Amino acid sequence: MFQIMVVEDDINARRLMQAVIEQNGYAAIPASDGAEALALMDKKHVDLIVLDVMMPHMDGYTLARELRSAGNNVPILMVTARQSAKDKKEGFLAGTDDYMVKPVDEEEMMLRIAALLRRSRIVSERRLTIGSTTLDYDAHTLIDAAGEHELPNKEFMLLYKLLSYPNHIFTRRQLMDEI
Repeated sequence: MFQIMVVEDDINARRLMQAVIEQNGYAAIPASDGAEALALMDKKHVDLIVLDVMMPHMDGYTLARELRSAGNNVPILMVTARQSAKDKKEGFLAGTDDYMVKPVDEEEMMLRIAALLRRSRIVSERRLTIGSTTLDYDAHTLIDAAGEHELPNKEFMLLYKLLSYPNHIFTRRQLMDEI
């Protein structure tokens, strides 16, 4: 399951985004500002960050810059009330991958999250990472805390297919035809 961190100082907005994300089949990790987000990222794997800009202690621009300067390429969706072209430019220059102005349409936010996750998987060179487990398409291996496991071809292809499309239902026929 993909881990999405919601970095938002407004508790009501954070809870709403968290609920929407969880209703769409993802795990949500809440953080109230950039400093808390960095501390949590030391302990937890994060697949994507939904990031507000105006927060105490460390704002969203600073968090994005720090992540990028440390070589962290986690996808970032900036969701903020700041809507000027200058604000958007600053967000993209700080390292955000996408930018939405509040109030956001929940469905559009989830579509953007899915697109960012999809693009980040393509860039990761045919490796699918969920939590601390990685599936390597080229080697047909599963890598987890216990080590590297080579899987039979059909089992690997089935697992890779199902994990590549979370929240998608396949018929038996579709799976048999494709695998």
